[in-house]
Amino acid sequence: MHNGEAAAVNLRNIVADDVHRITEQVNQTTGHYARLKHRKTGEYRDMPLPARVKNTIEWYADKHGTVGGHLLRHPKAPSRPLPHYYLNNQWQRIKKAGEVDVPDGMVIYSYRHFFASNCLTHNIPITDVTEWLGHNNIDVTFKTYRHLMPSSRSTAATTLNHHLEGI
Repeated sequence: MHNGEAAAVNLRNIVADDVHRITEQVNQTTGHYARLKHRKTGEYRDMPLPARVKNTIEWYADKHGTVGGHLLRHPKAPSRPLPHYYLNNQWQRIKKAGEVDVPDGMVIYSYRHFFASNCLTHNIPITDVTEWLGHNNIDVTFKTYRHLMPSSRSTAATTLNHHLEGI
């Protein structure tokens, strides 16, 4: 997810045990919930939802409640969305306090790259990853993550050698 989409996570958008539907984001300029970037009103993306993430979302909702199903809200005005900068501010505070061992250079957005990298290195089709990331076309995903995709050259050479042996 993009950070603005993460700030708009809604418990109601868990549409299956393993699917979270991204329908909106917190717009950086207005600070309000808005349609997804580069999407028409009503368009959405269905994302894979690991059981651990689903359980954490549900735990957080049980512990802190929701407003309209939204998990993260403005700390001083719960009826408002979480400000776009708040996640990064909290991340910096946690990192500075040494509460968690955060590698140098790692930012919240790194989790998005972690997701894409793991999918591609485990042979999830790039077309699916492109859709999940919300890229408008496969070229963006390919240019960013090509170096992580397993090479098929060796497999192709082995297959061709095997079939050429019988000739």
